[in-house]
Amino acid sequence: MARSLFVFVQMEFPWVLGPADGRYLMRRPEDGEPERVIVIGTLGAPLRAAGAGAQPGVLARRRARRVRSVAPEPAPEAVSTTRVTTIDPVSLSAESQARAWLAELDREREVSGAIAAVNRVLHAHRIATADPYVHEVSPEQALVIRAGWGEGEQVADGLWAHANALPWHGGDGSGARRAGRRRDRTAVLRPQERLAAMLGARSAPLLCEELALRARGDLDQGRAPQAALELERALALAVAELHAEQRQDLAIRLAELEQLQEGVRAQAQAVLARARAAAEAGTARDAGAPDEEVLAHALQRLEAALRARTAAGV
Repeated sequence: MARSLFVFVQMEFPWVLGPADGRYLMRRPEDGEPERVIVIGTLGAPLRAAGAGAQPGVLARRRARRVRSVAPEPAPEAVSTTRVTTIDPVSLSAESQARAWLAELDREREVSGAIAAVNRVLHAHRIATADPYVHEVSPEQALVIRAGWGEGEQVADGLWAHANALPWHGGDGSGARRAGRRRDRTAVLRPQERLAAMLGARSAPLLCEELALRARGDLDQGRAPQAALELERALALAVAELHAEQRQDLAIRLAELEQLQEGVRAQAQAVLARARAAAEAGTARDAGAPDEEVLAHALQRLEAALRARTAAGV
């Protein structure tokens, strides 16, 4: 009998992601068909000064309840990591097919797709638990990225028959990474200088900056309705805040942002209108599908204006 083999992309992160360990079936919103199986497993930190067989969570809670004297130069605390495996639910019947998939792997596409699936789980977990501190992840944050194949129960346990470790974004010393090392040292130091200025009360962040970051995160993760609402507010605040600074060097960029406001406002209002119409009709909530090209262009121009603003050392 032919074996059923499944291909996967797996990542490990140096913290507990949030959702409970287990297997999660993710379906496509448009037709309800299975899209991915997500397997989450916590890899326990090494137990130190603890009895054999004790549970890490119990030990951590016991330690947290009592005051303890600590050494003046404490060793780093052991941490738990999370292994998350994204599995294609469509099986392969021949090992040759699995080997061909791995040999011809489109690393950028497969890893980006896996990250998007993981972040969909994390976003849903944040909403379900009403925990604003659950955060999404990026491939750069992973300790390791693997792709491979194995039998059903094998990959469902986070294991495999064969897998490769995948370098990411020039981690193997590619030209992009080398080019990054040749960047102007001033550009590299600018975020650190601004951080010191904000912490030293010599500068303050603009209100629009946080909203722009949130819009970027939602747009990148396919949540265009949320991005539209956030970007509308971000642009309105950016125009007001940049006007108040009276920066002649930003006059052209500010005029551009003012021109972009109407298009973004129309997208945000359409999202609200569709959501209200669905609520009044008693149907499933429909936040609408904004024009992502309009949002992406406006957000890029806002980000460019904010970078230009801080280039002078603000």
